[in-house]
Amino acid sequence: MTKSELIAELSAANPHLLSRDVETIVATIFTEITGALSRGERVELRGFGAFTVKHRDARTGRNPRTGETVPVDEKVVPFFKAGKELRERVNKGKPGA
Repeated sequence: MTKSELIAELSAANPHLLSRDVETIVATIFTEITGALSRGERVELRGFGAFTVKHRDARTGRNPRTGETVPVDEKVVPFFKAGKELRERVNKGKPGA
């Protein structure tokens, strides 16, 4: 689902809200999550999951095309861990669940 599809579905589910208001709400939520992660904070949405940042150390990588070794700088990457309720709802439709 893309951001525009999310906005469209939320607008359809909430006809009392204007589409531009739903767009502002979604953008604000994403901005707040992004801001918290950039400050190194954890964001938890109960029943959905938690967003955190993970630190990756510098390492030596390999260019897959040439096989040449290249240095890879350390970096911070976003990480999402699904909550129990989300996992259960996703797995509910799976065979054997």
